[in-house]
Amino acid sequence: MAEGEKSLSGLELSKEWQEATDSRADLLRYLKEQVPQIFCLKKESSPLEEEELMQSRLLHPLECFLFGEDPQEGLEKLKQGSTSSQLCGRVFKEGETVYSCRDCAIDPTCVLCMDCFQDSVHKSHRYKMHASSGGGFCDCGDIEAWKIGPCCSKHDPGAATAMVTDECVLEPELYERAEKLFRVLLCYVTDFLVWEENFELSAELQPRTKDNAYYCVLYNDEHHSYDHVIYTLQRSVYCDQAEAQTHTSLIDKEGRRAVKRGTFRSCQQAKDLIKSNSEHISLQPLRVEILHATVMAHQTFALRLGSWFQKIISYSVGFRQAFSQVALEPNEDNPCLISRLMLHDARMYKGARKIVHELIFCSMLMETEFKRLFAIEFTKHYKQLQKDFILDDHDKSISITALSVQIFTVPTLARQLIEEGNVIKVIVDTVTALLHEHLDDNNRFFFLGYNSDKFSRIQVIFHDLRYILISKPPMWTEELRREFLEGFKIFLGLLKCMQGMEEVKRQFGQHIAVEPEWEAGFSLQIQLRHILAMFQDWCASDEEVLLLAFKECHKVLMQCNNQPFHREPTDYYMCKHILNVRPYKVSQEPVSIHLPISRLLAGLYVLLCRTGTIERLHDPESYDFTQLAEHPLRCVVLAAQVSAEMWRRNGLSLVSQVYYYQDVKCRDEMYDKDVLMLQIAASKMDANHFLMLILLRFELFDYFNGSCSSKDQDELIQWNRLTEEMLYLLIVIVGERYVPGISQVTKEDVTMREVVHLLCIEPMAHSSLVKGLPENESRETGLESVITKVATFKKPGVSGHGLYEVKKERLVEFNPFYYHYSRSQHSKAEESQKKRRVQEGNDKALRPPVPPAFCPAFSSIVRLLCCDIIVHILRRVLQRAAEDRATHWTEAMIQRALHLIGQALLEEKTQLEDSTVEDVTFDFSVKARGIGSEHSKSVFLLLSKIKALPSLEAQKDMVKWVLQMFEIVKCLREKSSPTASVSMETTKPEESAQDKEKAERKRKAEAAKLHRQKIMAQMSAMQKNFIESNKMLYDNMPESGAQGETVTSTESCAMEHRELCVAIGPHRGSTPAEREVLTCILCQEEQEVAVQAPAMVLTACVQRSTVLTQCRGKIPTNRADGTGTSYPLFMPPELAVGAHTGSCGHVMHATCWQKYFEAVQNTTRNRLHAELIIDLENGEYLCPLCKSLCNTVVPLIPMEQLTFNYENAEIIGQHLTMPRWIQIISARIKGLKSITQDNDCNTESSSGDGDAGLCGEGQPDFRSILSYGVQEPRKFSDSVAEMLVVCATTVHRVGLQTAPNEMCPRVPLMAWNTCAFTIQAIENILQEEGKPLFGSLQNRQHAGLKAIVQFSAAQRFKSSQSVIQRHFTDMLGVLLPVLNRKTSPSLLEVDFFHLLVGLVLSIPSLYQEEAVDLQPSAVSSAYNHLHILHLVTMAHVLQILLSSADFPAVAGGEDTEEARVAGELYSTVSQHTGRLIPDVSGSSVAERVRRGIEPFLRCAALFFNCLTGVHPPEDLFSSSVTSQGQVEALCSYLALPSNVFQLFQEHRDTVTPLLHTWCGSPAITKALKGKIQTVRYPRRRNRLIELPEDYSALLNQASHFQCPKSTDDERKHPTLCLFCGAMLCSQSSCCLSKLDGEDVGACTAHAATCGAGVGMFLRIRECEIVLMASKTRGSTYPAPYLDDYGETDPHLVRGNPLHLCPERYRKLNQLWQQHCILEEIARSLEVVNVMFAFEWQML
Repeated sequence: MAEGEKSLSGLELSKEWQEATDSRADLLRYLKEQVPQIFCLKKESSPLEEEELMQSRLLHPLECFLFGEDPQEGLEKLKQGSTSSQLCGRVFKEGETVYSCRDCAIDPTCVLCMDCFQDSVHKSHRYKMHASSGGGFCDCGDIEAWKIGPCCSKHDPGAATAMVTDECVLEPELYERAEKLFRVLLCYVTDFLVWEENFELSAELQPRTKDNAYYCVLYNDEHHSYDHVIYTLQRSVYCDQAEAQTHTSLIDKEGRRAVKRGTFRSCQQAKDLIKSNSEHISLQPLRVEILHATVMAHQTFALRLGSWFQKIISYSVGFRQAFSQVALEPNEDNPCLISRLMLHDARMYKGARKIVHELIFCSMLMETEFKRLFAIEFTKHYKQLQKDFILDDHDKSISITALSVQIFTVPTLARQLIEEGNVIKVIVDTVTALLHEHLDDNNRFFFLGYNSDKFSRIQVIFHDLRYILISKPPMWTEELRREFLEGFKIFLGLLKCMQGMEEVKRQFGQHIAVEPEWEAGFSLQIQLRHILAMFQDWCASDEEVLLLAFKECHKVLMQCNNQPFHREPTDYYMCKHILNVRPYKVSQEPVSIHLPISRLLAGLYVLLCRTGTIERLHDPESYDFTQLAEHPLRCVVLAAQVSAEMWRRNGLSLVSQVYYYQDVKCRDEMYDKDVLMLQIAASKMDANHFLMLILLRFELFDYFNGSCSSKDQDELIQWNRLTEEMLYLLIVIVGERYVPGISQVTKEDVTMREVVHLLCIEPMAHSSLVKGLPENESRETGLESVITKVATFKKPGVSGHGLYEVKKERLVEFNPFYYHYSRSQHSKAEESQKKRRVQEGNDKALRPPVPPAFCPAFSSIVRLLCCDIIVHILRRVLQRAAEDRATHWTEAMIQRALHLIGQALLEEKTQLEDSTVEDVTFDFSVKARGIGSEHSKSVFLLLSKIKALPSLEAQKDMVKWVLQMFEIVKCLREKSSPTASVSMETTKPEESAQDKEKAERKRKAEAAKLHRQKIMAQMSAMQKNFIESNKMLYDNMPESGAQGETVTSTESCAMEHRELCVAIGPHRGSTPAEREVLTCILCQEEQEVAVQAPAMVLTACVQRSTVLTQCRGKIPTNRADGTGTSYPLFMPPELAVGAHTGSCGHVMHATCWQKYFEAVQNTTRNRLHAELIIDLENGEYLCPLCKSLCNTVVPLIPMEQLTFNYENAEIIGQHLTMPRWIQIISARIKGLKSITQDNDCNTESSSGDGDAGLCGEGQPDFRSILSYGVQEPRKFSDSVAEMLVVCATTVHRVGLQTAPNEMCPRVPLMAWNTCAFTIQAIENILQEEGKPLFGSLQNRQHAGLKAIVQFSAAQRFKSSQSVIQRHFTDMLGVLLPVLNRKTSPSLLEVDFFHLLVGLVLSIPSLYQEEAVDLQPSAVSSAYNHLHILHLVTMAHVLQILLSSADFPAVAGGEDTEEARVAGELYSTVSQHTGRLIPDVSGSSVAERVRRGIEPFLRCAALFFNCLTGVHPPEDLFSSSVTSQGQVEALCSYLALPSNVFQLFQEHRDTVTPLLHTWCGSPAITKALKGKIQTVRYPRRRNRLIELPEDYSALLNQASHFQCPKSTDDERKHPTLCLFCGAMLCSQSSCCLSKLDGEDVGACTAHAATCGAGVGMFLRIRECEIVLMASKTRGSTYPAPYLDDYGETDPHLVRGNPLHLCPERYRKLNQLWQQHCILEEIARSLEVVNVMFAFEWQML
């Protein structure tokens, strides 16, 4: 009924509003009354209640008004008539994964959300993934964003009318009502979001009475940290830590939060306190406002209305259009509503901004026409918005300016905005205005003392310019030309402020005092590099624009007045040539590295040549190229002088500038363009004059004119270095032709050459290549399209990454003086290419490659190579070498000169081959053979002379090649074929090199042979010497051996061999007698391992493990008082958690270890963050040799040497049957009890009766057990005994997580448990890897296992015998009902291998007498082991049968003996259990048991082998033996019948009553009825979870991940546990939990239950593995996902598609199963020197 009333009132209200004359006033009146009653009314607000009231009292009537009827019905009608939108429009949250297609996207900002990507064609293309910074939206359905496949299958309308404004589908009245309502409400929302009055409301909304209820509201800022705010709140509004944390996280998320409600006075007090408390932490106080409760209420509702608008708009396109219409409606005097909101954006808080931005996204940006109108509004207010953003302290992603990417990147829109609003001018003007404060008196930028935060915000504006220019116009209109050029002029104005800025002057005398600021200039340059390239691209697409742009650029350059000349032109003479220029010395006058206009001009000039537009340039001769090249030449000289170390006193800032000038990030628009400008000048000037200008600027003119000499060493070195640099520049100017427009090459050719040269340094990974190549504006390098042509790919192994190697046939392109090589790259490349040539048997000459021909406009550059000045320069350089005065020349100079001569000869050869001799004017070889003017030798003769110089040995091959080239050119000129001598000469170097190499190899081989013979002779002499001095030994040896052997005949020998392969029982083999002598890794002394000797110990690490668990995530709690669960006395069959002891196999003396450990403790305490690697409190240390993590040592105890009397064993065997053995043991236990306890007659007599029933007559007495053979126990030296305690205490402490206590009765239990668990873990690994049981363990594993078993066996000597006897009795109680206690577990609740180990290792304690220490003899032990094993095996068989639900179907084989016996047993068991088990055939039972028992037998074999040392049968050493064969070999080794069911026949008398008791346990009945979960055998083998092959599937999973504890949509870090597949929310405050009273993150808490503290997680968004070992320790590890280039991609930086690498995942699996995670973490922490500890526990 109430429901009806509500809807009625809503409808009635809406009708009233409809009919009212001024519905706006009515609406506002209603809001005035209702809003303050719903929001901010009570002290403690309840969000749910507010939500319900708002829904019923406010939103429902509004919706009724909108639809004119019940909203539900109105909606239904709408749905019938509407079509789904073709645009996706999903707004991205921060951290969400987005996809871009490198093949189809118009630009890199076009992205798809996860869902659209999965359903699109781009999934099979070259895509990129990256995390969104938040705020963008999905471009699915936008045909302007994609070349092909604009829609995914969900948004594909089937028609090609994408993003056309849909027809309005609303009825006119509905549309009208919508407009009316939206106008009122949007106005209301806008008013309140921009409302500045804290206490008053507008007249329309002013309440009648004003309460004294105020809020103290705290706002978010980016200056104060979380902790600051929490601290301030705790002290100011007196809340506790948790409440302060909640406030703070909400302030961070929403942008503001009311922290107090009360009277004006109390709020004012709180405000003052917050201000004063926050001020003394940081300089700025927190922003606090006091708001009246009604203002707060209306503001809260305004925000909720924002979300409501989004909901309504999503219902229909018509609503969206109505809303956009209202939002963009122009007002008379005020800007439109949306502009008001935009202009107020920087003053709004986070939550309000987000709502406004989302509203814009879902309305105007989804409609083409409104998007255009919005873009025009945005551009109109652009300058103001950017200014506000600069002063705002919030991130770009939550600023309105971030929307520019949504509109400026739409190609048609960008062009419209240029035409209509000249957006280029607007953007550049904005930047210029913001940078205006940095201009100096010359109107050039000067960034000293700039604010880096503000500056980085200004730089962001350049992105907008890039977006506008991102796609060139296919068609130019007059309008577009005019506005573009207008914008270009403004842009040149900005460049003009950069031309010549931050000039530097060389320091003389003393070093510079303060490093000048240089980063700002370069970061501007980096921002501009793509923009400059794009402007050039735009210009190139239209000849008209290109010409005008070039002229404009030239005009502006001529206006620049940077670094002018101060002296008049002078004449300079050299080789009869005169150059008239103004002097300028770079080393003495100011020079600047920033010349953007000169460089832009060079780029435009090349484009003019390339497009042929140069013809249309009026009077090109009027351009003075000497003047144009002046500044770029100075810049190149500056770099050369810095390289020659002439500017050392100018500090690092200049070195850094020169580095970036030539670095891949900047060189495109800096160094490369300077080289271009020099090439342009060289093509236009006289060659001799150009070279003279270069010599002048390099300050080498007088040096080469011979008019200056010096004795000053520094000066000589400087000249040499400058000469090298100058020759290098000439090589570059003549040889670097790979620029489209300079020669006929394409962009692909340029990239290929770049790649070839990078790979000539060394084989490289794909990512290294990408880093070494320049990116274009779309972040593409063009590598993929060319790489297969120039390189071959080598796949990676289990570690490392894939590498590309350059193809052989591409090596002819190698140029040792490639202009993009840095100094170190140059030497590396030269080294590796020489090495390669030698390996291939060639000479070492690195010849210059044949370059492509210049285009006609640049063809005159080659004249540089044959003009007089170059010949003069080369002659000078070679002459210096020929005179061989060490300080006057360097090898590098000669190398460069030879390269230049080679270039010249190659050019001449090419020209001679292409045309007749008469037409060829290129005459280098003629001039080089000619004698110089000063009657000095010709270049040719000088070459012949330096060939013989010993100091030029390395260049010999190159000189030879150059001389051959001279011959070839000479022959071409004379038109004769090369003479025989020359052809001999050409083949000779290769041959001679090969011969040399052969001779060298032969010589080395001879030397090695002689060396070997010498050593052999020495050894032989030593051997003789030893035999002489130890003659006695050698004489006695053979006889004693022979005597021993004669006793055994061949048959007995074979017998003995067979016996050798049984580990227990009367036929057991003997323990091999071996003395073990080991070396201590610390003191390097050898020692034999003996019981009485000082202890030798093995390093070891004990850790809790869940590798074998059958119930992941459940870890039993250990009660300290020993009650509760029966662990550690009985290991439950789930193996939920065990203690694993592993060793790295390194041996030390116990004393050496103790000293080492103390030293480690002392030194580590002082090391920073050492506690992260090793936990000193818990006795951790790193192995001194291999740095593995260890926390204890295991003493080495040799096996007991046994004399085994087989005859005696036979006789005893006839008496000591199993029933007899049980009687004796029972009697002994009873007797021991009576000694240790007060004699309790009742228990005695009652159990005595039971005894008689079980065993028949002939009662054994208390001491019968001793009559079957006893001996004295071993005695241990003190140090061995001490080490036994050390090890046992660690195992007990770590395994049970308790305080160390060596007296605890559970210490021996833990020792036996770790022994059993470690064996099970090793058996698991061997089975998993398909390796044989014996012979495949590494030595360290085998040594460690043997040591642990012997240590566990020796444990009984260190504990009180009565404790061990009690443990034995308790354990035996599981098998023998006589000793059964009420607490004994049933058969299904025990792991029988653990039980076996415990019983075998504790039974000797029964032999203890009061006065004398005794232990069983070898024969007694053999029978004890045999009977225990038989009993345990039978119990285990029964355990397998009772826990099996699925029996395998076996065809045929019912008639075998095994099947018959199995069937009998099964039917007996079935009777005993009341027929609760399924009815199956005997062969199925046999097969099930055979499979189920194998792991137990394998573990038992490993255990007895380490305990007794008996050699196992050969079958267990091979993995090729069948499973059946394996089981038979195991049975024979363990003295079991190969058909285990025979045990039940053999021991029928004993077992029949036992079966009855075993099966009768109530726990078993419960389990069979399905009330308790049981473990099936063989147990499930644990592996890491299955991961999808394609990484995007994981990202998809992560994107749909909802944190279980929070409802907000903030960024999460979904993290996957690789043990169990749980998805966790890591690094988030919402999922913190308490562990041992400390806050920990979700991963740490999960690892505690899932992996007993150890964890392996995959952080999905970061694409990296995290290994965790405890709360404080963890490390990252590469994820097993590789891209197509064999590389991992942590943090998805590169974003290439990733695929699972099975080998690497297998390696991770091994890391876990072999318990190496701790070790891996310790190793990685040791390598990475941690400065700041990472809080792993918060993960």
